[in-house]
Amino acid sequence: MQKTEFTISKMDCPSEENLIRLKLADIVSVKNLEFDIPNRKLFVFHTEELETIENAIQALNLGAIKNGTSMTDQVHFGVEANQKRVLLIVLSINLLFFVIEMITGFISKSMGLVADSLDMLADSFVYGISLMAVGTTLFRKKQIAKMAGYFQIILAGVGLVEVLRRFLSVDIIPNFSTMIIVSMFALMANTMCLYVLQKSKNKDDAHMKASLIFTSNDVIINFGVIIAGVLVTWLNSNKPDLIIGIIVFVLVLQGAFRILKLSR
Repeated sequence: MQKTEFTISKMDCPSEENLIRLKLADIVSVKNLEFDIPNRKLFVFHTEELETIENAIQALNLGAIKNGTSMTDQVHFGVEANQKRVLLIVLSINLLFFVIEMITGFISKSMGLVADSLDMLADSFVYGISLMAVGTTLFRKKQIAKMAGYFQIILAGVGLVEVLRRFLSVDIIPNFSTMIIVSMFALMANTMCLYVLQKSKNKDDAHMKASLIFTSNDVIINFGVIIAGVLVTWLNSNKPDLIIGIIVFVLVLQGAFRILKLSR
């Protein structure tokens, strides 16, 4: 068995990881992939076809550089049950708060909450695709990725149109207290996700490190919505809510396009 190390300079979240996984899924000599996202490293365990593997990775335009190849005796790979359990917990929390924030966002007329709910949904797609990568066919994974990507684009597009409409129309002041309270609960949920991931026995595995980074970004967004809620009541304007909504919708669109790359 050979082990080839790559540096992937543009790999900074699970979307790039899944992109690489699906790109290499058709190469039968690839036995396992290990990702170190914080250090932007990829380790490919394979038997042959190194040139084919390298060309496939380079085709993704993620700034890949091959560092070297060595022999290894490692032959057993797999995702442990504890890792699956932790990812399922994180997936469930994200789906729950997608529903909560979407409903309260419409009720309170807050685009920040609606946008944050879509970010939660985007996270759920990434975690779900990672879980479904085990024991399913490449065709099925690509179908799921394509549906998820288009669904996110439609929702984010509708959201951006609504933000633009609100910018051009009479101010619709969102309920700042709902924005702050719901975002604080979302912040608590994401903090809980961070705790569960941190306490996992597999926290040093690549997937878990990626999940920690991804959830940490969600915490930053939660703080952004809370700050926007404070500014809404302070300035008596909906502009802070609309601005944070635009920022998050753009992030969701960016994630959607990354997911669509998975389905190619």
